[in-house]
Amino acid sequence: MMQAVILAGGRGQRLGSLTDEIPKPLLPISGKPFMSWLIRNILRFGFKEILVLAGYKGEKIKHYLEENWAQYDIKCVIEEEPLGTAGALRNSAEFLRSQFFLFNGDTIFDFNYLDLKIRMSAEALGCMALRETEDAFRYGSVVLNGNFVCRFQEKNSKGPSLVNGGVYILRKRIVDLLPPAGSLENDFFPSLPRGSLVGYPYQGFFIDIGVPDDYLRAQSLIPSSLKKPAVFLDRDGTLNEDKGYVYRKEDFNWLPGVKEAIKYLNDLGYLVIVVTNQAGIARGYYSEQQMHELHEFINKELAEIGAHIDAYYYCPHHPTEGKPPYLQDCDCRKPKPGLILRAAKDWDIDLEASIGIGDKDSDIQAFEGAGLKYIGRSIYSIYEMVKRQK
Repeated sequence: MMQAVILAGGRGQRLGSLTDEIPKPLLPISGKPFMSWLIRNILRFGFKEILVLAGYKGEKIKHYLEENWAQYDIKCVIEEEPLGTAGALRNSAEFLRSQFFLFNGDTIFDFNYLDLKIRMSAEALGCMALRETEDAFRYGSVVLNGNFVCRFQEKNSKGPSLVNGGVYILRKRIVDLLPPAGSLENDFFPSLPRGSLVGYPYQGFFIDIGVPDDYLRAQSLIPSSLKKPAVFLDRDGTLNEDKGYVYRKEDFNWLPGVKEAIKYLNDLGYLVIVVTNQAGIARGYYSEQQMHELHEFINKELAEIGAHIDAYYYCPHHPTEGKPPYLQDCDCRKPKPGLILRAAKDWDIDLEASIGIGDKDSDIQAFEGAGLKYIGRSIYSIYEMVKRQK
């Protein structure tokens, strides 16, 4: 089970009076707390467990999580006194899994997080995501020797360089080395022996709301940058061999190259969403729970190569077979476009820039009904489309 840990304890002093009453992670961005944008982006990668490390006005963060994210496994740990990011992580050691992702609570760096996991070397304590910037004056920079972090340069270094993007994957044994208090970025990471950290550069939307100018920029940049196009995929016959009513992992056989194509889409920044008719549920061949278990298996297989499916939308109904509530003429069974339209609303998807791939005429009709561009029956079509765009 993948765990995400969010550092959300800072006072946000550079933001002045903006954080007098509201903790920095809850500052509004286009009408929503910043943390809502961050958590939403984390969850789509399949994280089942989130640990939020709060400090300043931590009770407000805890209350927000309980009121708005109760359906998810999200725990909030509040430090009794300011410990810095290193101390906060050490203070939460009992809740950490053997390997976990770590996110800065005032930064969004949007890239394929699961790719970071496969970049971790066996001997390293952690892997950090780096972002190339034209001017590292505000952030300081990270210098690599191959893929290993060899040194950190102070802020005020002008010119293009790699900066810490605020996303890491760490092994729990790193906690044994942490000081009781202090900063991970400024104190702890630079003190580690060479070879302890791996760094890997990624492209993607990046913003840190820690200063007033960037907080103002975030009001428009975050909503526009996280509004993504999607690739909508049929399941049976597109991802896997269509054997008829596939619901057991033993019967799920990937079509050649599909996993790699999904990762390609993840790395390009598309949402990848499966829309599938599952009339076998209505017919009583298998349960919704069994279908969900198969989808968990699919995600686990994809995660091994750093890939993921953002969401599954399924229709369990049939107009003439089965029993209520599954016996119905619904608006979600393809060739109707209901599944796609629901996903578009849930994820604020740019449908005009989105595409559909499926092997049946009902898929084509559903895609066209939702206003999608249909590009083929095979996921291999995506390579040709991107090649043409380039």
